[in-house]
Amino acid sequence: MSASKNYILDQQVAARKIRRMALEIIENNEGESEIVLAGVDENGSVIARIIEGLIHELSSIRTSLITISMDKRVPGEIRLSEDPGFDNKVVIIVDDVANSGKTLLYALKPFLAYHPKKIQTLILVERSHNSFPVRPDYTGLSIASTLQEHIYVEVEGSTVIGAYLS
Repeated sequence: MSASKNYILDQQVAARKIRRMALEIIENNEGESEIVLAGVDENGSVIARIIEGLIHELSSIRTSLITISMDKRVPGEIRLSEDPGFDNKVVIIVDDVANSGKTLLYALKPFLAYHPKKIQTLILVERSHNSFPVRPDYTGLSIASTLQEHIYVEVEGSTVIGAYLS
């Protein structure tokens, strides 16, 4: 981690928050046979993979992992890495930062063609500037920031290094 960046989460704190969210998922989905973790491409997919490993370690709930790809600035076509069918399944959409809620809203779109049992959302860092009616069900850190500030989550391989404000 660079000393010049204004870190709001370091690697250890991020890992603890992700573990806590995995435990919340297990608790809130007790009795479910399978959870589909849908990570928003790039960082959301890394976080979803970490969550999947923790769910396997801490429970007997089966998981499947898919990736959601889209242009976050101008969401048009939303692509899923695979489509195993989502009827009567729990789907959890995972992303790194929620700024306005737009990415989460558009990430819901492909699942609306099905009849999932429930759709939940997980965000590592939530900002307080929602413009769209989507709120995360699981949040690692909620932070008030100005509209001019940006939050970046750093990942390296399969590890969340930290999150910083710029």
